[in-house]
Amino acid sequence: MTPTSSNPDKPVSDVLVIGAGIMSATLGVLLKTLDPSLTLSGYERLDAVAAESSDAWNNAGTGHSAFCELNYTPERPDGSIDISKADKIAEQFELSKQFWASLVLAGPLPDPTSFIRSIPHMSFVWGAANVEYLRKRHAALLHSPLFQGMEFSEDPARIAQWIPLVMEGRDPAQPVAATRMALGTDVNFGALTRSLSNYLKGLPGVDFHLGHEVEDFRQKDDGIWRLKIRNVATGEKVIARARFVFIGAGGGSLTLLEKSGIPEANGFGGFPVSGQWLKCQNPAIIARHEAKVYGKPAVGSPPMSMPHLDTRQINGRQELLFGPYAGFSTKFLKKGSYTDLFRSIELGNIRPLLYAGARNLGLTRYLIGQVLQTPQERTAALREYYPGANPADWQLEVAGQRVQVIKKDKKQGGVLEFGTEMVTSADGSIAALLGASPGASTAVAIMLDLVQKCFPERAKSPEWQARFRQLVPSFGQHLADEPALTAAVRERSRAALKLDA
Repeated sequence: MTPTSSNPDKPVSDVLVIGAGIMSATLGVLLKTLDPSLTLSGYERLDAVAAESSDAWNNAGTGHSAFCELNYTPERPDGSIDISKADKIAEQFELSKQFWASLVLAGPLPDPTSFIRSIPHMSFVWGAANVEYLRKRHAALLHSPLFQGMEFSEDPARIAQWIPLVMEGRDPAQPVAATRMALGTDVNFGALTRSLSNYLKGLPGVDFHLGHEVEDFRQKDDGIWRLKIRNVATGEKVIARARFVFIGAGGGSLTLLEKSGIPEANGFGGFPVSGQWLKCQNPAIIARHEAKVYGKPAVGSPPMSMPHLDTRQINGRQELLFGPYAGFSTKFLKKGSYTDLFRSIELGNIRPLLYAGARNLGLTRYLIGQVLQTPQERTAALREYYPGANPADWQLEVAGQRVQVIKKDKKQGGVLEFGTEMVTSADGSIAALLGASPGASTAVAIMLDLVQKCFPERAKSPEWQARFRQLVPSFGQHLADEPALTAAVRERSRAALKLDA
C-alpha cells in the first residue's frame, strides 16, 4: 500500500481501524466477510503495513499454542499442574488456523506457505525439580484432546535426536527432560498481515491510509466518532468520521484510548518492556536446528522473556534466534517517542501505576539487570540452551516493544497484567486492544469476541451465525471437550494450510 492523499470531506465509515497490524487486518477481513456492504477506513502512522509488533523481527512468530510455553501451565501449591490457561490458548490458536484455512480455501490467502509452516514445539529443562515438573505437566496435558501426541523424554540420546545443538557439550550427569509436539507451527505474522491487507485493499468500500497519524477524536451527540488525523509527510489535516472505531495500534493503543474520553478507559496504564535477540549468522549452525525450544523463565521475569532457541522462516530464509533479552524503555513503540510513558500518565491512572509499581519492584530490578548485561552474560544465557555456542556466530538485534497493562483494582489499588485486555465503550462504538502475549496468535479469537460484543444484534442473527461457522467450523464449541471435533478441524486446517501430517 502507498499513502493516499487526504480528503477533508470524507463520508462516514461504518468501521474505522487505527493501526496496520495483525489485529486490524483480522478485524477488517472478518467484518467484510460477515457483511461485504460495510465500509471500512484505516489509518497507520508509519509508511508500511505490519512494521511494529506484527513484524517477524519484532517478537511475533511462534504461533503460541501453549505446546511449549511453560508459564501457561503453573504448578499449584499442592504440586498439581493447572492446564486451564494452556487449554484456552491452544483452542484460540486452533480458531486462528481454522480462519486462515477458510481464507485459503476461499481464495483471499492463496499461498499459506508464505506465512505458516510446520515445526516442532519443544520444552527443555534441566535439574531434578524441573524434570519432575515437566513430567507432571506432560501427564496433565495428555488429559486434553488439544495436546494429544505430545512426547516426553528424559533420555539424553533421544533428546539429542530432536535438538542436537542443545545436547552437544552438555554435562552427561545433568538431569534433563524435554517435551515435543510435532504439530507446532512457525507463523510469520508480518507476511500474514500484508497478505490480509492486500486482500482488503482490493475490496469495495475499503480505503486505507499509510503515513497518517490520529491526533485526537471525540464522539458527537449523534454517536458518530470524529477523528482529527495528520498526514505525517505533508502536515495536512483531515477529519474522518466513523460509526465504530477499533484502536489496534499496539503499544500506541493506550494513549489513543485515553484521548477517546470514554469512562471505561479510566484507570488503565502501561508498563513498557523492550527486547533484544541474538541472531545466528552461521548458516551451518542454522541448518542443524529445526525446532522452537522454550525453557523456564527466570524468577521475576515477564512472560514474553521466556528464553527460547527459535527457528523461524523470515523473508524466505531460515533464521535462528535466541532470547529475547528483556529491557526497559519509556517508548511504547519501537518507532515511538521516549516521552510515550510520561504522556500516558493521567490523574485517573496515577494510583494504579504507583500501586502496581510498588508491587513489582522485583521486575524492575530484573529489567535493569537485563539492560546492564554484558555480551559475555548474554552468551552465558545462550550457552544454557546451546552449550557449544560461539559468540562470533551471533549478532545482537533489537526486538519490538511490548506495553503491559496496568489497571485499577479494588483490593490492590493497581495490578500489572501480562495478557491482553479489550476495552470497549458502553455503547459498543469504540474498542481498544491493550497488552501483549499471546497477542497475534490469538487474534482471531479476540476479534470474534469483539464483533459479538460490539455488534451484538447482528452477531446473533442467523446470517452472521452461519458465516461465523463457515469461517471457523468449531465456532461456539469447546474443543477441549470435543476430541472428535478437535481432530476434524485440525485435519481440515492441516490440509488447507499445507502443514505436515
